[in-house]
Amino acid sequence: MAEILFPALFLLLLLGVPVAFALAIAAFAALSLASSYPKIVIVKEMFSGIDSFPLLAVPFFILAAELMTGGAMTHILLRFAAQFVGHLRGGLGYANVMSSTMFAGISGSALADAAGPGAMMIRMMEKGGYPRAYAGALTAASSVVGPIIPPSIIMILYAMQDQRVSVVALFMAGLLPGLCIALAMLATNWWVCRARGYRGDEPRPPVAEMLRTTLHALPALFLIVLIIGGIRGGIFTPTEASVIAVFYALICGMFIYRSLRLRDLPAILLRAALTSTAVLLILAAARAFAWILIIESVPQSLAATIVDWNLSPILFLLAVNLLLLAFGLFLDPLPGVMILVPILAPIAFSLGIDPIHFAIVVIVNLTIGLTTPPVGSLLFVVASAVRLRPSELMREMPPFLVAHLAVLALLTFVPAVSTWLPRISGF
Repeated sequence: MAEILFPALFLLLLLGVPVAFALAIAAFAALSLASSYPKIVIVKEMFSGIDSFPLLAVPFFILAAELMTGGAMTHILLRFAAQFVGHLRGGLGYANVMSSTMFAGISGSALADAAGPGAMMIRMMEKGGYPRAYAGALTAASSVVGPIIPPSIIMILYAMQDQRVSVVALFMAGLLPGLCIALAMLATNWWVCRARGYRGDEPRPPVAEMLRTTLHALPALFLIVLIIGGIRGGIFTPTEASVIAVFYALICGMFIYRSLRLRDLPAILLRAALTSTAVLLILAAARAFAWILIIESVPQSLAATIVDWNLSPILFLLAVNLLLLAFGLFLDPLPGVMILVPILAPIAFSLGIDPIHFAIVVIVNLTIGLTTPPVGSLLFVVASAVRLRPSELMREMPPFLVAHLAVLALLTFVPAVSTWLPRISGF
C-alpha cells in the first residue's frame, strides 16, 4: 500500500488539496486499491486519532488566544513591549519579537500568534516607516516561537506519540529553546535594521507612563505565570490549564480591561471552533495515514535500515534534521508529529539520545517548516492578514531562516539547552 500512499499524497498536495483531505484521501485510496481491509477502518482510525482526553487542551488554548485578541489583551502586551524598545534603531521590530514571545506563553500556536498580535504589529511597523514586506517576514519568523514556549499544542501531541516524555517535561524543555529563537530574531532584526538604516521614531515615554503601562499589562502577563506555575506546581494538568486560561482570559477581557462584550463572544467562539476543527481534522487524517504505515511495517523496515547503517547519535540527528526540513516543505508540523515521531523516536532512544532532547529538535525543526515555501502556513496567514503576496514575504525570509537554522544547530549539538531545565525541575 505504501507505493500508492505516498504518490497519492504528494499528487494531492501539488493539486492544492488541503492537508487534512489529502492525508485522508491518500489513505482511502491505498486501502481501496491495495488491500482487503474494510473501508470503515479509515473512519475508525480517524475517530481514534482524536478520541483522547489530552487533546481537549487544543480547542481550549485556541479559544483562550481568541479571547485574548478579542479582549484587547494583545494590544496591551504590544504597548508594554514597545515602551522599552520603540525608541531604538529597529525598535518596533524588537517589540514585534517581544510581543510574539509573550503571546506564545498564552496561545501555544504559531498561527494564532501571527494572526493576532503579529497582524497588529505589522501595521504599527508600517506606520513607523518599515516596509510592509519586512514587517511581515519578521512577524512570520518570530511567530515560530509560539509552539516552542509553553503551553504548546504540538508538544501535547508529541507526548501522545512518544510515551517516554510527558507534556510537563516538554513544556519545561521548551522555555530555553524558545528564548534562543527569540534572541536570534532580535539579533537578525538588529543586523537588518543596521544595514538598511531603519530607525525608531517612537519617543521614549516618561517613567511614570511606563509604570502605568506596566501595571496595566500585569493581569495579561500573569496568565503566563498562572499556566506554567500551575502545571509545574502540580496544581492542575495541561488540559485543565487550558480551561483555566479560557476563564482567566474571559474575566480579564470582560471585567478587568472591559474591552470584551457579550455580543463579541459568538464571533470569537466561531473563529475558535473553525480553527479547532481544522486542527483536529488534520490529526484525525494523520492517524489514518500513520495506521497504514504501521500495518505495512514501514516504521520497522526504516528502523532496521537505519540501525544497519550504524550511525552515531550526531549523524543520526543530522540525518533527521535533513529529513524533517524536507518534510516541512510540504506538510505542517501536526501531521509531521503524528506520522514521523512513532517511527523516529524509538530509533533515537535505541541510539542513546535523550528523548526530551530529540523531542525538542523534532518540534523546532517541524515548526521552522511553517515559514518555508511552498506550503509554509505562516507565510500565507501573514500575507492574507496584511494583503501581501507570499512571494514578497519569501524575498525577505533568508536572514531569518539562517537564524532559525543556527538555533536548530545549537539545539542539535548542545542537548543541555533542552534538557537542563527539565532535569533540575525533576523531569
